Amino acid sequence: METDRRQFLAAGLAGGVTAVLSPLLLHGSQTRNSDLAAALNPRYPILDEVIKQPVLKRELFATPIVIETLELLRYDGNFLCRVRSRDGAEGISVGHSGMSSLYPIFVNLLQPFFVGKDARDLDLLLEKVYVYNLNFRLSGMALGIPLATIEFAILDMLGHIAGEPIGRLIGEIHHPEVAVYQATEYREKPVEESLELIKRDVAEYKAHALKIKVGGLMFMTRDINAVGPAGRTERMIPLIRETFGDDMALYADANGFYSVQEAIRVGRLLEEYRYGFFEEPVHFDWYEETRQVADALTIPIAGGEQEYSLHGFRWLIANDGLQIVQPDNYYFGGMIRSMKVARMAKAFGKDCTPHMSGGGLGYLYMTHFVSALPNACPHHEFKGLGTNVQFECKTSPLSVDDGRIKVPTGPGLGVDIDTDYIKRHAVVRA
Repeated sequence: METDRRQFLAAGLAGGVTAVLSPLLLHGSQTRNSDLAAALNPRYPILDEVIKQPVLKRELFATPIVIETLELLRYDGNFLCRVRSRDGAEGISVGHSGMSSLYPIFVNLLQPFFVGKDARDLDLLLEKVYVYNLNFRLSGMALGIPLATIEFAILDMLGHIAGEPIGRLIGEIHHPEVAVYQATEYREKPVEESLELIKRDVAEYKAHALKIKVGGLMFMTRDINAVGPAGRTERMIPLIRETFGDDMALYADANGFYSVQEAIRVGRLLEEYRYGFFEEPVHFDWYEETRQVADALTIPIAGGEQEYSLHGFRWLIANDGLQIVQPDNYYFGGMIRSMKVARMAKAFGKDCTPHMSGGGLGYLYMTHFVSALPNACPHHEFKGLGTNVQFECKTSPLSVDDGRIKVPTGPGLGVDIDTDYIKRHAVVRA
């Protein structure tokens, strides 16, 4: 059984890793935490070392890059972040739609921290800002979205200084083109209507991969089957495979709806019809239950959209709760923190495909992040190219061609946001 296989592998790993680490755990106070972590799970010290490693390539910048101003700009419900250095370098980012509620956290709790700091220390700054004003109490989307908006602008500025795209600041370019899957959202609708909408979306972008919703929305909500025809999920899973054929890569997302036993039942149906992963089968912070589902199934379990803690991902990776990690670059506080999650996953042969949430240029941030992932999944979340942001890109058509998007190669984000569009925005004050 899969459970027996996992236990065998874990036991073998424990013996091997302990043998390697034992000489390193004999040096007093400096290794007490590692010693304790190894006793709990031999994977923990390895993952802790991964977390410690810097992501930003500081060596690209010989002299300090002191942040002189950091501004949040707003126009017609849209937000931009603009950062400038004392030497006149500038970077800009496009805020997530959630900024409409979270902008006070940006201007009151984050903006003052970054002004006057050396942007080359971005890895460290992203740690210290959690302690500043006790910001850790806001962990989650409340802190992650405004923090990511700041990080993206700083990375854009650093990219312009270095003459490199964002991907080269946080890794090497492994994927100059990013293959996408069409994410669909029609679980509330009857099967026939859902299918027609899904077919429309797939045809619009000529997608080669597709993700559907199964179950209802989140746990303890009313089963969607009570709204539509009985057995909706059981009909949809085989119908989607039958409709799109064996060559279409299929994925499924439950948004945390199921109990463990129901998730296992649905997971086996997904296995039967050769779906590629099962996302959030149970409530997102039910770690033990997520692992129980993973142990019972062969389909890879994916998750992380709602996770806000590096140590939460550490547990899920070390204990084989997830085979695929899905940090959201906005929710999780930026690409550097998300890259640490991807690196932890890679240390134990697991893959990464970031969750992509709302945002005027969210798909662009997704493609830059994926471009630098050595352990990227075959396809990545895509919700369309629509945006209110006015910009041009000289190095990519930014269209979906044969299921792929070419990642811009210009400096920073690789796009030029229209100056007149920026001028319409007013500075948000505390």
